[in-house]
Amino acid sequence: MSPADALRIVAPGAHRIVLDANGIAMSALFSTPTLDLPRATIVALHGAGMSSAYFHGQAHPDVSLLTAATRMGYAVLALDRPGYGASADALPDGQSLADQAETVRAALADFTAGNDIGAGLFLLGHSFGGKLALVLAGDAQFCGVEVSGCGHRFAPMAADAKLWQRNWGDLQLYPPRTFTRTGAAVDSPPPLELSETVHWPETFAEVAARIRIPVRLSFAEQERWWRIDPATLDELPALFESAPSIGVARVPHAGHNISLGWAARAYHVSALSFFETCLLDRAAA
Repeated sequence: MSPADALRIVAPGAHRIVLDANGIAMSALFSTPTLDLPRATIVALHGAGMSSAYFHGQAHPDVSLLTAATRMGYAVLALDRPGYGASADALPDGQSLADQAETVRAALADFTAGNDIGAGLFLLGHSFGGKLALVLAGDAQFCGVEVSGCGHRFAPMAADAKLWQRNWGDLQLYPPRTFTRTGAAVDSPPPLELSETVHWPETFAEVAARIRIPVRLSFAEQERWWRIDPATLDELPALFESAPSIGVARVPHAGHNISLGWAARAYHVSALSFFETCLLDRAAA
C-alpha cells in the first residue's frame, strides 16, 4: 500500500489533518474527547516501517491508543513522521533524527496555534519514534515522555534474527485480524533513518542527559531488538541524570509492536496513568 493510499484510510474516532512544518506538509491522525476540552494532548510518534495508524489499530476495539486516550479525556495527535505520509514525496530519503526533531517542532507550532491542547503536550514514541521522542524531550515545553520498544543496547542476536521475529514476537500475542487489517499502519522506512539506527547506542546517553521532564520506558516481554535483562535495564535510570523521575516498566504478554497486540489496552492505560501522575505533580509544584 502506498503512502497516498494509506492517507485515504481513516478509521472511526479519528480524522486526518495536515500540518505545515516550515513548508513541509505533515499528515497526522487527530482525535479529541467527545464532549469536553482535552485534559492534555499526546503527541504519538510511530516506529520505522509504520505510520500514524499504528496508534489506531483496527484488528480489535481494545488496541487503539486514540480510543483509549480520548475516553480518558486526552486529545491525541499521531504524526506521520518526516518521510512518511504526506511528507514522503518531499522527503524521499527521510531525515536524520536531529532534522526530524526540527520538522516536528515546526509542525507542533502550527498545531498548537489552532488547537486547545489542555494542560500541555506529552510525548509517546514507539521504537524509532521513541528515539525521536527522547530527542524532543530535551525541550522544556513537554510535560512528560513515554517510550516503548527503544533501549540503549542492541540484543546480541538483533543483527541476525529474522526481521519478522524482531518486529512482532509470537503471533499469538496479536488479535487474529492484525495481519489483515494493518495495511494502513505499515509503510516503507526511508533509507536515511535506517542508516542512522546503528548509531543510536552511541548517542543514547547524551540524549538522555539533556532531558529534564519525567520519563517512562516500557519494554515488551518478547522484545527482540534490545537487551532487556535486569542488569541492562538497571543501567537506564542513571543515564537520565537531570530528569525529575524515571520509570522502567516491563509489559507482559507483548511483542515489540505493543500497541497492536492483546497487551495494548493494559499498556495504554499504564502510559495514561503515568501522564495523569505528571499532571498531578505539575499541579502540586
